Amino acid sequence: MNNLEKVRQVTLLSAAAVLWVGAALADLSDDIVPLPDDPAIEYATRPTYDPVSTLNAEIEAGNARLEFDSKQGYLRSVLETLKIPIESQMAVFSKTSVQASLINPQNPRTLFFNDSTVVGWVRGGFIEVATESPSQGVIFYSLQQNPEEKPKFAREDRCLGCHDSYDALGVPGMLVRSNFTGPNAMTLRSLGSYNSDHRSPLEQRWGGWYVTGNSGSIRHMGNVMVADESHPESAVGPETLNLNSLKGKFDTDAYLSPYSDIVALMVFEHQMRMMNLFTRLGWQTRYALFERDANKAARSRVRSSSLDFNQGPLGDTISELVDYMLFVDEAPLVNRIQGTSGFAETFSGEGPHDSKGRSLRQLDLQRRLMRYPCSYMIYSNAFDSLPSEAKEGVYSRMWQILSGKDKRAKYARLSLIDRQAIIDILIETKKGLPEYFQRLAN
Repeated sequence: MNNLEKVRQVTLLSAAAVLWVGAALADLSDDIVPLPDDPAIEYATRPTYDPVSTLNAEIEAGNARLEFDSKQGYLRSVLETLKIPIESQMAVFSKTSVQASLINPQNPRTLFFNDSTVVGWVRGGFIEVATESPSQGVIFYSLQQNPEEKPKFAREDRCLGCHDSYDALGVPGMLVRSNFTGPNAMTLRSLGSYNSDHRSPLEQRWGGWYVTGNSGSIRHMGNVMVADESHPESAVGPETLNLNSLKGKFDTDAYLSPYSDIVALMVFEHQMRMMNLFTRLGWQTRYALFERDANKAARSRVRSSSLDFNQGPLGDTISELVDYMLFVDEAPLVNRIQGTSGFAETFSGEGPHDSKGRSLRQLDLQRRLMRYPCSYMIYSNAFDSLPSEAKEGVYSRMWQILSGKDKRAKYARLSLIDRQAIIDILIETKKGLPEYFQRLAN
């Protein structure tokens, strides 16, 4: 069976599968995390300490300034100020945004990102920002494209209509979806859709997105506009694969870059779910601590308020998070992936590096995404700001896997060489790493 036939088979089942998954999560949702307005969380009312709220304060104090230009408004200045590389640009032509009315294949929405923040821009609209507040999770903002002396990002809780959902793991978080999309940029809901992360087969990724770069013989849904809903797989062909540039698809001169880099897309997919897992674990732990400290009976929506990271809701989240962090279920690559924008070089050069020049940001792109299969997001503020009990739970679980104590078959794909490299890199580059990791050092 070839890749297109596989895509078609999955397509026919996807609508039913989405309904099944939604129903399953509905049964579990009350056990996943507390509600945003729970006293332990207070998502909407607690002060936030994210990059955008910090920038707002600096603008108001006169310590920072955003420059407005006639082409992209504040976009270039926002990216420079928040230290987000232009090389990370990804373009979405499906109408899957609060600004859907402006988006189409000739006027795609572009996204840019770094380790904490995603910036969205579409011609004729406002700037969208989703940024991680270390304790609260993802906070959403908008910036109107009007030249002002002191422009201000406004909080946008209307984004939660989609972004606080089962697809975001039950917390206000990030969404990366692959949708079958028609020529008019409308998603074809009858054909289903996919949540995308590093576990997803490439054949199911990037529906509704433009993609530049080389994936060899690997098929994907990027650049595809489905004209025949009875045969969606027929839309995938040589003309939709291995594009060097987006010139000719739309007026790329009006954008910061003519690329929607395949490597940036793959890193982005990994990172978005990683961020959601950090938020979910943080919220669960804070809720359990709140219940314990308040000496209250466990609420019905969380069956146990004990801080047990080996079983129950906290144990389940720890296991899922660490497996994801170590790329245990990553979909393998069968061809070398090559980007076009320079994102791979920019991203890999950021470090930190150990004394041998190794970094968790180094890419493989031949067999898998990362050369050393441990997420660079372990250095993020989102991870460092987890409650200490949660971080210790993560480290303990990592140690069980990396030391070989957990001998289950699914961890066999982590070779001894990979495990040792991860340990050695972390020992040299990660502050606060527990001392017991030293027992595993070379």
